[in-house]
Amino acid sequence: MTAVKPYPQTAMRDVPGSIVRPPYVGVMESEVYTGSDVQDPEIIEKMRIAGRIAADAILVTAKEIAPGVTTDHLDAVAHEFMCDHHAWPACLDYRGFPKSICTSVNEVICHGIPDQRPLEDGEIVKLDVTTYIDGVHGDNCATYFVGDVDKDARKLTEVTRDSMYRGIKVCKPGRPVSVIGRVIEKYAKRFRYGVVREYTGHGCHTAFHSGLVILHYDEPRLNTIMQPGMTFTVEPMLTLGSARTEQWDDGWTVVTRDRSRCAQFEQTLVVTETGTEILTVPSSGKLIQGGDPSLIDLSSIH
Repeated sequence: MTAVKPYPQTAMRDVPGSIVRPPYVGVMESEVYTGSDVQDPEIIEKMRIAGRIAADAILVTAKEIAPGVTTDHLDAVAHEFMCDHHAWPACLDYRGFPKSICTSVNEVICHGIPDQRPLEDGEIVKLDVTTYIDGVHGDNCATYFVGDVDKDARKLTEVTRDSMYRGIKVCKPGRPVSVIGRVIEKYAKRFRYGVVREYTGHGCHTAFHSGLVILHYDEPRLNTIMQPGMTFTVEPMLTLGSARTEQWDDGWTVVTRDRSRCAQFEQTLVVTETGTEILTVPSSGKLIQGGDPSLIDLSSIH
């Protein structure tokens, strides 16, 4: 399988003027968030709505995945769905990012820019979709197959998904956030997969990325204690080979240095009094599984 190369991009897509823009649109500097990591019930309820739209957008977009389809087309589908549901595509013009979602193919770890490159049979593609609506965000990602995918890519996708849910399962009040990475890395090592370190989970609520960091590897010094009402993402990126990274000249696209394939899954969650609740849940109520897009049921999505 040949290495992924950049292709021409289409123009940045328009958003109806009736849709409220996030404050960071067109701002090149990093977000500055000085509020609490703990959100009130009103914010969390709004995040359930933003999360549902983001999850539905992934499913609608993934249904279009097939050999010969461009990632630009996938971007157009997701963009239209989010706008139709009165949500701003949060990636669009975030620190200058030119598209509405991230589409990361094969060895692209994250932040892949949708372009006119056709997808090829046997590839995997990560769809990373974030909405902004009513002042809050819903952020999620899943890995999908393009046509007939080999057993190595299937296993990597399955283990990455399961590692995310294992990390989410251990979230409880009173525990340090480091337990998430400890569980994920331990599970990934059973399969000899690499765990990307440079790109992490993050606080997510009114801010797209707050200062809260969620690592996907074991680092006990990261000992922030989870509290009810904390909202953040868990989004492990596992690789078939080395997890060492490098970035393209576009300033966004991150790839594995050895060009080994990478899978990623992500959910936004809130810590509850007894555990956790995933906020990026599709209209069907069934959590996103990734993998074969032909198995997606869109009957509950409107």
